[in-house]
Amino acid sequence: MKKCNKMIQKLGIKITGTGSFLPDYTVNNADFSRFIETDDAWITSRTGIKQRHLNVSGTNLSMSEQAASRALEAAGVKAGEIDMIIASTSTPDYFYPSLSCLVQNAIGAVNASAVDVSAACTGFVSALDIARNYLAVGSCNRILVVAGEMLSRQVDFTDRASCVLFGDGAGAMVVEAADKQYASYLGAKGESLDNLLLYCDCGYNSNNPFLESDCGNTSRPQRIQMDGKDVYKFAADIMPKAVNALCNKAGLALSDIDLLIPHQANIRIINAAMKSLDVPMDRVYVNIEKTGNISSACIPVCLDELNKANRLKSGMKVCLVAFGAGLTFGSILMEV
Repeated sequence: MKKCNKMIQKLGIKITGTGSFLPDYTVNNADFSRFIETDDAWITSRTGIKQRHLNVSGTNLSMSEQAASRALEAAGVKAGEIDMIIASTSTPDYFYPSLSCLVQNAIGAVNASAVDVSAACTGFVSALDIARNYLAVGSCNRILVVAGEMLSRQVDFTDRASCVLFGDGAGAMVVEAADKQYASYLGAKGESLDNLLLYCDCGYNSNNPFLESDCGNTSRPQRIQMDGKDVYKFAADIMPKAVNALCNKAGLALSDIDLLIPHQANIRIINAAMKSLDVPMDRVYVNIEKTGNISSACIPVCLDELNKANRLKSGMKVCLVAFGAGLTFGSILMEV
């Protein structure tokens, strides 16, 4: 039994291909000053963001399809060789069908099952962990993990504290089982749901004759509602805890981790978390300056950038850590 447990713990994942897509249309900080009271200095000092990409003419699917196709090309595999597609999104084009089904059809992955994950900004970490578990038990040989987000469709552009944070984009990764070290640590704090939420009243039947009241309550705001201070406190606290818990679970010291890739929400959150961990920023990958917060797509976009720059070296131990609405959090340690 001990031998079996050790074998499962060591069975990790191999990244065979990565891909990403960021829309061509970019919005700089100065552009916001046209309609809200703000400027580049205010936004940069509080968020670390200089620009973000907005999808003004496409869909979530169009971005996700591009990212998925690029990941397949990088992996050198055909869509028909994918056994499963796991997609993460908080901004679907449809309530149903799922984004994973739409991607399956778009790329021609006729042999793949399809499932979506809804964990907000933690979505990619959760999806990747699910993929690893399917691979570990031998249910699948090759899985495509996709994260596509269009936060611009949910933003309240009259709220200067939040509208400057978000962007659009997609990232994808093809993974297979490998005898490499792997560990994960996921959790949630559901009692804090009011800290970050978006109602989904729109799209429900508002004239149902069997209801005593209007179930499509349009008086509730249809934009992102966020308590920035509470989210900051949660994130700055939970990310170090999630990384430390992950190291303890994996039997590693923090110094054994070669690279940390945090969710790109706010540079002040990242700095606070890394300071708490006493991890120098040269061991942390940050691209928030040019992308903003693209929710669950942040981390796979970072991985694609690193991969294209040949910075993911064999044997490296990489830590992914994220937090999101729910409130959710998760961390993954994987050996490249």
